[in-house]
Amino acid sequence: MGTKAYEARMPHHDGIKALWETKWKFPCTISVYPFHDGKFEDFEGIFNHLIENNINDGTSPDYTSAFFPAAEALTAQGDAALAGGDPKAASALYLRACTVYRIARFPYITAYPEVNCPVKWAAWEAQKKVYTKAAATWEVPLEEVDVPHVHKQGGDRDVIPVYVRAPKGEGKFPVVILMTGLDGYRPDNTVRCDEFLSRGWGVVVVEIPGTADCPADSADPESPDRLWSSLLQWMGRDGRFEMGKVLVWGLSSGGYYAIRIAHTHRTQLVGSIAQGAGCHYFYDREWLERADGHEYPFKLTPAMAMKHGYKTTEEYKEGVQKKFSLLETGIIQQPSTRLLLINGTLDGLMPIEDSMMLFEYGSPKEARFFPGALHMGYPMANASVYPWMESVMASA
Repeated sequence: MGTKAYEARMPHHDGIKALWETKWKFPCTISVYPFHDGKFEDFEGIFNHLIENNINDGTSPDYTSAFFPAAEALTAQGDAALAGGDPKAASALYLRACTVYRIARFPYITAYPEVNCPVKWAAWEAQKKVYTKAAATWEVPLEEVDVPHVHKQGGDRDVIPVYVRAPKGEGKFPVVILMTGLDGYRPDNTVRCDEFLSRGWGVVVVEIPGTADCPADSADPESPDRLWSSLLQWMGRDGRFEMGKVLVWGLSSGGYYAIRIAHTHRTQLVGSIAQGAGCHYFYDREWLERADGHEYPFKLTPAMAMKHGYKTTEEYKEGVQKKFSLLETGIIQQPSTRLLLINGTLDGLMPIEDSMMLFEYGSPKEARFFPGALHMGYPMANASVYPWMESVMASA
């Protein structure tokens, strides 16, 4: 990303007013990540309240609680629209409520090994509840499944909560496993799922270790391998999916797992997409010392430390690379399925070098990097991802 950007501390880290005015207000006005499905009018009053009351700590209960009245009001409006016979309007209102709950639970939640914040967890539970209300109005509904974690070991828990959507009709469908990230979870991917359905594909949305409802032992670097084995085994038994056409798409922190599964379960996949992925340099202490000042809206390392099962950021910085790096553990030196790497060259969270280094190991890779773009390569990335997916599915 260059020395200047690497060493810089972005202005949105100077408090909630700076976060709103220099980073979040504009994407909110055009309803893009992390405000997709939302509207500016739902947030302006909330952030005015936070600014006026000098509530600058995104991890605090006061921050999260400020979002609840707006989300509850939108939910009530959705209920009224549904009762009035307008399911489309109801769905839009419910999704707006979900967006408010999403920002309320930023920057991070987990229940492993325990719930990290009861107030944010309440926002998460409320978001899921409202999302199911929205989904009940859709032509292709949402199915919530608790997949048995038959390969669990050690501290792993018993079930893997997933969202499933599949095209109507009989027969087996190509399917995408969508692996979510550090702060975006199952109810945050409606547009992607609709894109898959429009192509005749099913989708299974699943959270990654150390986030939200994921049952995997976050401190065990091998727990995701067991997680995916259980998930793929269930998918094979379910009967709706064409198991010779299984694609993975890992988003942000989920990109790490997209790289890993491309190697550990390569014979069960036709391809994998790692978007905005870190795999080795991201865990380097020198990088982590600077990452808290980069583009993440809040401090990154406290959330990442908790996600990987560390009690302190110092323990995380000291030990994570040796334990979790896909280079250090030898994973990327193995053969892989087709692997597409997508990112912006100025990514300040997951260094572009983590994607570039993969060309030096294992099987040949494919990539599209966007000069000047930040984390995930937005807004250009999807124009490269979907055609690649279509090509891989067609050739399988």
